Amino acid sequence: MKRRNFLAGATLAGLVFADTAAQAQFGELGGLVKGIGAPKLPKILGGAEPVSTNIKDAVFGDPSKDSWKPPARAGNLTALARSPLGGFVLAAGYHRMTAQSYCLHAGTHGPGGGDGYLYGPLKGSARDAVASILQNSVAKPAIAQRDIQLLLWAIVSRSKIEDLNGDLKLIASQLLTPKQMASLNRSALSVLTSSEFQRVAGGVPEPLRSVMAAESRMRGMFSGPALAYQDMERVAVLAGAAPRGPGSVDTPTTRWSLHPDGYWVRYIPSGYSQTQVEIWVEPKSAAEGKVYDPALHIAVPGNTSRQRLAQSGREYRK
Repeated sequence: MKRRNFLAGATLAGLVFADTAAQAQFGELGGLVKGIGAPKLPKILGGAEPVSTNIKDAVFGDPSKDSWKPPARAGNLTALARSPLGGFVLAAGYHRMTAQSYCLHAGTHGPGGGDGYLYGPLKGSARDAVASILQNSVAKPAIAQRDIQLLLWAIVSRSKIEDLNGDLKLIASQLLTPKQMASLNRSALSVLTSSEFQRVAGGVPEPLRSVMAAESRMRGMFSGPALAYQDMERVAVLAGAAPRGPGSVDTPTTRWSLHPDGYWVRYIPSGYSQTQVEIWVEPKSAAEGKVYDPALHIAVPGNTSRQRLAQSGREYRK
């Protein structure tokens, strides 16, 4: 495969680094860095991220249940009635499934090392598009999980949908509306050259610098003439031991989250592509009859250097 280095790629001739345009370039990095006490960043690093859910949104963890076990035998979540958008209509009891899950934070480490995950709501400027992909994919099992992951990586890296290869553009047309695709194209960004990257990211601390670099490099790869999943994965998913990220919260793998709808949910990932989802619904509680819509759930790592994971209503099968 012919690959583009993220420091090369398309030049930005004609692209003016006005505050409003470049604010979209790096999401809410300015606010995040400010929150961890780093030096103030240039104004061009502000703006809205496609997916912004982070540890500050994961406020539903219930430490009182860390050593608790549901007083019932687990049933298969997929046996429950489904909602029109692929969610699950909850009944009393203990339910679980191994679901297809997706990386939504390129340039970070995958799950592991005993770090647990917490429930957070799906947020961000591309919230509707991400939710539509995950919801619509339930009724389209012929679309491979890897192709869905590539499409989600294109969104979080702010690549142009119109620049994707023919196969991915076809998949996008099956999972997104024309309006959503047009919106993603309008908010897409260019690949940064070496001097431009140094200009805007020279003072950015890790791990945010790695995220910015990965997103820029992925934009170059998506706009290139060929694309290999393994190459994209190496950029998106960092290898090696994960350091403790800024703002991390000690979270054991047994941690349950109490969802605002009244049920408990727990995520136990095995890599980024599969997650065991467990749900406990107290008998005769208000949670009975509520819909668990995985597309609106983000599994947020207690260790912020690890990947946040989108959840899906599709069962993982090897």
